[in-house]
Amino acid sequence: MTSRQRLLAALSGQSTDRVPIWLLFPFHATPYYVDVRNHPTYRPIFEASKGRAVMLDRRNLSVPLFTPNVGQRHETVKEDGGEVSRQILEHRGRKLVAETRRHAGGTTVRKLLTDEEELERYCSLPVLAERQRIHAALAEQFPRYELERAEFPAEHGAMMLDLGEPIGPLYGASKLEEYAVWSLTHDEIVRGFLDRVMEQKRVVYRWCLERDLADVYFLVGSELASPPLVSRATFQRWIVPYAKELIELVHCYGKKVIQHYHGQIREILEDFVEMAPDGLHTIEAPPTGNCTFTQAYEVTGDLVTLIGNIQYDCFRSYTPEQMAEAVRAVIAECRGKRFILSPTAGPYEPEIPHAMVENYLAFLKAGWEAGS
Repeated sequence: MTSRQRLLAALSGQSTDRVPIWLLFPFHATPYYVDVRNHPTYRPIFEASKGRAVMLDRRNLSVPLFTPNVGQRHETVKEDGGEVSRQILEHRGRKLVAETRRHAGGTTVRKLLTDEEELERYCSLPVLAERQRIHAALAEQFPRYELERAEFPAEHGAMMLDLGEPIGPLYGASKLEEYAVWSLTHDEIVRGFLDRVMEQKRVVYRWCLERDLADVYFLVGSELASPPLVSRATFQRWIVPYAKELIELVHCYGKKVIQHYHGQIREILEDFVEMAPDGLHTIEAPPTGNCTFTQAYEVTGDLVTLIGNIQYDCFRSYTPEQMAEAVRAVIAECRGKRFILSPTAGPYEPEIPHAMVENYLAFLKAGWEAGS
């Protein structure tokens, strides 16, 4: 099987000739991962991965969250001997301001939303839902995406679109201590905002699906409103219905969905079964997480392909022998079940030591040999 055939079979719950391996390495550069294809430190790993690992070229197409009458700007100024960067939203004479101050003593951050009044103001801003404007914003990005898709070697895997979920903007804008409280005090206001953002997401997803832009869609919102930060009941209101609808929409076009979740997943595994993705990354065993693969399969059965779960820190701390042993143990635990081997996180460090390179190579070698 080619890597692409192996990937799509695994996400469909079909048998494969060996366990698929996914390094989370993108083929094209992204703002959140190292450009591994062109970085000299990562190049030996990337070259080795071409024969043994699945590639998912994670791309982002975005549109403005708010309508054009919401003023948005960024400014950077010198103040009090330091540098201050501000993100400013303005609508009908009222402002919301996020601020990052860098000075000799360190960096301080003020989130856009720090109290109830700011939350209410933010959730009242008009969300862009006009189909024509959304389509125009996406069409502007389409030529570059097409060039990347043409360059991507399809036999190695698939294009993967990360288009966001309704919770993303609110989480990113909020002071988390208050965000947790708002799940109790402002649930109705938040859900009203999420409903309006979902109107935009429906248009964005349909535009991409109708043009057959990707075989896999990556959903990363579930970890942004889950226990222990908020209750399971909040997760079931702020995450489940929106993700479930998006997954059903993707499936209507015959495409696959991988959901990403870091953290304490055991309590909410049944909710992922309800959302019904094709793959779930990443199941984290103790002490980092609270769920082994064995425990996860007791809930998911053969309904979801589980993906993981060698911790990123292990690539820093293990010897190659320890890495190979860990990979063999995970494959043994998951043998005969729906499974893709992967690290828990992607390559975000611009420089890694030689020992970490050796561990990536040991991971690939052990996964290829033990997974046959």
